Amino acid sequence: MKETGIRDNKRLLLIDDDPNLILLVKDYLEFRGYEVVTAENGREALDVLEQDLPDMIICDVMMPEMDGYALVEHVRQDPRTSWIPILFLSAKGQSQDRVKGLNTGADVYMVKPFEPEELVAQVESSLKQANRLMHHSGTGTDEASKIQVPFDVELTPTELKVVQFVARGMANREIAEQLNVSQRTIESHVSNMLGKTGLHNRTELARWAIESSKA
Repeated sequence: MKETGIRDNKRLLLIDDDPNLILLVKDYLEFRGYEVVTAENGREALDVLEQDLPDMIICDVMMPEMDGYALVEHVRQDPRTSWIPILFLSAKGQSQDRVKGLNTGADVYMVKPFEPEELVAQVESSLKQANRLMHHSGTGTDEASKIQVPFDVELTPTELKVVQFVARGMANREIAEQLNVSQRTIESHVSNMLGKTGLHNRTELARWAIESSKA
């Protein structure tokens, strides 16, 4: 049986130009209950981020097209993605490399080769921290910290079905199976709803659906 907890239905974006590493890490993380989307370099990752926002990014540093540093700068400068936890994977293990990675905007810096269990532990720790921050802002008395959505947002019947499944904690893959459509179609619906509502991620979308009695 799959372990439960913070990892359930969490979507990770894994970026590396080494197909063998992608395959190994993706298989390991999926075995541990995560949903994993992959990209070969920073530019491809930005295309993925345009479509749907992950709960965390795991990124190689040295890549063609766009390296990890440039990607992280893009992610941190965009309000839509600036909140996403980022873990750097790198073969460069000198202290100055770690400092540069963290100063660029990564939350965690791990050196290759690494133990898969340590990677999972770092991922889980980062997601828990992000979750704590989100719950803290969500339960505060500051009005600005509450979910803010335009009052005239209208969802299509299909989007309403999708957001109800999201609010129940279902992954895009599971929703696609329920509605008998492709996962890409569900990702498109989620992306459209994020655009309509101005929300940042699936967690906020679920919270909004529950608070506004759409779920």
